[in-house]
Amino acid sequence: MIHRKVLAWSVVIALGGFLFGFDTAVISGAEKAIQEVWGLTVFEHGLTVSIALIGTVFGALFGGIPSDRLGRRKTLIWIAILYLVSALGSALAPGWELFLLLRFLGGLGVGASSVAAPLYISEISPPQSRGRLVALFQFNVVFGILIAYLSNYLLDGYGDVPWRWMLGVEAVPSLLFLLLLFRVPESPRWLITRRGDVERARQTLRIINPVSADDDVLAIQQSQVPVGDDSESLWAKQNRVPVLLAIFFAIFNQVSGINAIIYYAPRIFEMTGLGTSSSLLSSAGIGLVNFCFTLLALNFIDRFGRRTLMLIGSVGLIATLALVARAFYTEDFGGYTVPVLLFIYIAFFAFSQGAVIWVFISEIFPNAIRAKGQALGSFTHWFMASVIAFTFPYFAQVLGGGHTFLFFTLMMVLQLFFVWRFMPETKGTSLEQMEKKRLVP
Repeated sequence: MIHRKVLAWSVVIALGGFLFGFDTAVISGAEKAIQEVWGLTVFEHGLTVSIALIGTVFGALFGGIPSDRLGRRKTLIWIAILYLVSALGSALAPGWELFLLLRFLGGLGVGASSVAAPLYISEISPPQSRGRLVALFQFNVVFGILIAYLSNYLLDGYGDVPWRWMLGVEAVPSLLFLLLLFRVPESPRWLITRRGDVERARQTLRIINPVSADDDVLAIQQSQVPVGDDSESLWAKQNRVPVLLAIFFAIFNQVSGINAIIYYAPRIFEMTGLGTSSSLLSSAGIGLVNFCFTLLALNFIDRFGRRTLMLIGSVGLIATLALVARAFYTEDFGGYTVPVLLFIYIAFFAFSQGAVIWVFISEIFPNAIRAKGQALGSFTHWFMASVIAFTFPYFAQVLGGGHTFLFFTLMMVLQLFFVWRFMPETKGTSLEQMEKKRLVP
């Protein structure tokens, strides 16, 4: 059974995931209005949609530095401030250039959050429930996406400038996140490995598991890297396997097309003949399916394991993406064919890649380089996300939906091979034991 305080801390940190999801998806309801308000060209429009992702790339790339130097908790406090400033500023921005800057700052928060939040939760979680607790972050990501879609739908037509309301409401959960962060402790693993504060760390570990607290302290101390040891370098030979696993896992997450669908869902549905109102409502349906199947995965990730969920999900993604590609090739848009297929696609993604990515990457690196490894995985994920978001409108227009979704299908075939051949199972193993475990399936 998970200690109630550990669960409470995880829920608070996972609020960063809610803001992550909300900030990521909210632009889908505002992008067309923003394009019209400032008369944006195709390039400027693509930049407006993807600027937060560009910020996310930098936030993820450098998010490991404050996580190591300031601590996981202080880093998350600064992230909450970035969310708050970005939400209020984007809603009030008088011009396009300032709007870009403020959306970029929000992206920095999202990227750094994808490093610090899973990192923190993985370091306070008991091995037997680590999957569920870290997956709370992803659960809140999709909850944030769902609320963003619903908020966009409800605010559509509200006032003279509804898009400003769509972006501004994020300030409320941002402020709540900031205030609640002052009630969580620092990561005990960071306290021991970076500050040598064993007694403070021991107090937190006794709350997590009073029976194993002393053994956990000893294991963490033994995992420390001697001064001058090259294994503290992310690129050391002995770290090659987790590095490659994190990079490939993050790449496959994005070449599934997930962020293209989340960002451009209304536009994709309009390509199939749905009206604007129906498209926004169908987008909210995507958020709801994503939410429900992430919740389902939360209950299975520690029972079945990360690898099993990925195998099931890969097969489902291949089938649904192939059928969407076929619908575009044959222009078979009768009824809600494409929306239904994308709902099923989202279900398989949420049950596999969506739930597993932040859990898996937070587990596979040794204590000495976990923040750097998490930053590498997050950077790769967000770099690919920005590329997909920036180029999707161009390729959808030039190549058409058929070729675009066929590409996503082929990438998922490669993912299935990667999971079957190279992905190890990490469930039920402590982070320190993971360092001694050979990372092969």
